[in-house]
Amino acid sequence: MSQIIKNGHIQSDEWKVLRLTENEDVATMEVPAGRVIVPLAVWQVQRTQLAGRAEAGMLGAWLAGGKDLIELAEDLVALRLIAIDFPKFTDGRGYSIATQLRTRYGYTGELRAIGDVLCDQFFFMIRCGFSTLQPHEDRYNRAQIEAALTRLGDFSASPGGAEGVSPAAAVSGRRSSDDDPGRALQNATGISTTTYERQATTVGEVEKRALVQPEDVLS
Repeated sequence: MSQIIKNGHIQSDEWKVLRLTENEDVATMEVPAGRVIVPLAVWQVQRTQLAGRAEAGMLGAWLAGGKDLIELAEDLVALRLIAIDFPKFTDGRGYSIATQLRTRYGYTGELRAIGDVLCDQFFFMIRCGFSTLQPHEDRYNRAQIEAALTRLGDFSASPGGAEGVSPAAAVSGRRSSDDDPGRALQNATGISTTTYERQATTVGEVEKRALVQPEDVLS
């Protein structure tokens, strides 16, 4: 079972990320039992068959960083888990997608980073709204991940400071029943709407800083 970082804590994960193989048809792709994160295209084509599993919290969808979020807007209420794929660590588009989901679209469910997720980028991902980080299985051992989480406090603009929140305080969850959208967003991410809006204006800087040099990355 793979290890993930969720709400600032390392834990085992039961979710399986399903990826399309070459020439596989999204309409006929078989979605196995259990907790599965399917490609967004599969969800959109098989929504009728998969809606019950999504409602039960057993199915999520993942999308690429370059995806137009307008296509996803109507599905945000149905999907309690959305994952954003980082095909390589130098691709910063996923940071913008995460920030837009939290600020512009008010998404308060679990937001997961998958793909080429590196320890050196944990801070930036959390700051942009990710509540769950999933590095490639077997890329890091537990000690390396624990060290990376400890180093989060070394940033001058640490998520635990006045402008943010500690990773452990970032509580992913379902949409709040509260009528106040700012409160709902804070309940789900641990960061106030105002703070996220301020971060959204500098997301380009976050993306740039996230493009770490290879020698700085834990192998």
